[in-house]
Amino acid sequence: MRRVLDTLYDGAAGLAALFLLGLLTMVLLAIVSRLWHFMVPGIDAYAGYLMAASGFLALAHTFKRGEHIRVTLLLNLLQGRWRRALELWALAVSTLLAWLFAFYAAKLTWESWQFNDISTGNDATPLWIPQLGMAVGALIFAIALLDELCLEALGRQRPKASAEALRNE
Repeated sequence: MRRVLDTLYDGAAGLAALFLLGLLTMVLLAIVSRLWHFMVPGIDAYAGYLMAASGFLALAHTFKRGEHIRVTLLLNLLQGRWRRALELWALAVSTLLAWLFAFYAAKLTWESWQFNDISTGNDATPLWIPQLGMAVGALIFAIALLDELCLEALGRQRPKASAEALRNE
């Protein structure tokens, strides 16, 4: 099961990286189109769609690698059972909120598809297409939080936070 979940997180991160390359392509195309005086309809909207999808799809991978910013001021003051209880509480609340967000993101995507909702820009993109990246990313993030909650509840060690966050520049 661990291998399947890690593959899911890594696959979502790979897809996020591809969307970032698409974003780079959109930005470069916008620059070139201005220099050569031609217009690509909806390029700004597509760049935004790719950025949003990339951000959401990278959430789970980033979280599982300990790279999310965490406010640990109170957590670092506690020891033993109290620290573990606060950690479990925080993970449980985060998991609940993530599942609610994933549910409503999926619901929004479904309703956009049902009502044939399209963007108001000149690209007229069906909105369920860019919303799908958000919904899938939110779902994978909710799975990652549930995974982490189960690991913590079973007493398995969480990966240590990145040392990058500890550096002051």
